[in-house]
Amino acid sequence: MPDNVELTVRLHSVSGEDVSVITRDFGGAAEALDAIGDALNQRRSLTLTRARSNREAREHGVVINLANVVFVWVYATGNASVETGQYI
Repeated sequence: MPDNVELTVRLHSVSGEDVSVITRDFGGAAEALDAIGDALNQRRSLTLTRARSNREAREHGVVINLANVVFVWVYATGNASVETGQYI
């Protein structure tokens, strides 16, 4: 089974700055968007088990409360142009 791709998930809240998390929890951007969309529709948090910030080398588990999230960008890590990524 191949490793999952490394994706950056950038969340923008109603009031506040963007938060970015790098994760290998998903096989691709479409899978990540489906999981995030399901969590939003079910009004639950998003749980990532293989996530890290841009500055950290080690992966951690992260629980993201999506209650005040306005939009989410999902794109391949290292992609120079965020605007080409998918979003919900």
